[in-house]
Amino acid sequence: MDVLLDSAPQLLDGLKNTLGLTFFGVLLGTVCGLLLAFGRCFGPQPVAFSIYLYEKLFRGIPLLVILILIYFGLAQIGFDLNAFTAAVLGLGLRSAAYQAQIFRGAIQSIPEGQLSASYSLGMTKIQTIRYILLPQVLRLSIPGWSNEFTILLKDTSIAISIGVVELMRQGRYIYVREPDLALAVFLLIAALYLILVLIINKSLSLLEKKYRMSGYDVECCR
Repeated sequence: MDVLLDSAPQLLDGLKNTLGLTFFGVLLGTVCGLLLAFGRCFGPQPVAFSIYLYEKLFRGIPLLVILILIYFGLAQIGFDLNAFTAAVLGLGLRSAAYQAQIFRGAIQSIPEGQLSASYSLGMTKIQTIRYILLPQVLRLSIPGWSNEFTILLKDTSIAISIGVVELMRQGRYIYVREPDLALAVFLLIAALYLILVLIINKSLSLLEKKYRMSGYDVECCR
């Protein structure tokens, strides 16, 4: 027990990196996912087809392989990224492929009549996306986006494979130093992940309820 208490600062450092990977990975995945979703729905055929291939590619390759390709592969052609940046890039790009599906589903659930009405008022396609579609898509996507958020949080543990000193890596350091504490260390790490997931789920559930109570007529868009 004393060893675990002494190792608390070490685990907290790992926890900070885990949260950093999650935040920047989700941020990158959300921005790219929105661009991919709108590009596939409203872009010209070559763009839509390229996005289709991107989604198939990043959803079909294991995350571990993506991280290794980005970290070790890019270094061989002159792009030498540090491990943290490579992990964020891999997590974000892979998440974007999944988030694009979530956002595209929300776009397709909005009635065509809204688009026709905005065009009849003289709005351009960009203005229609900005002022009509985007606010609704963000609200409709909260449940699916919440699920992707928690999946990405748990997937950050794979960043240990390219040397990121996140929660799992810090646990491994303790385990190597004190082999008898392996079970206790990894049970503690599992508990920390569980607590984080529960906090995030609860927070996003409150966010979803808040927008349902805001007076926005979500039902008409489904």
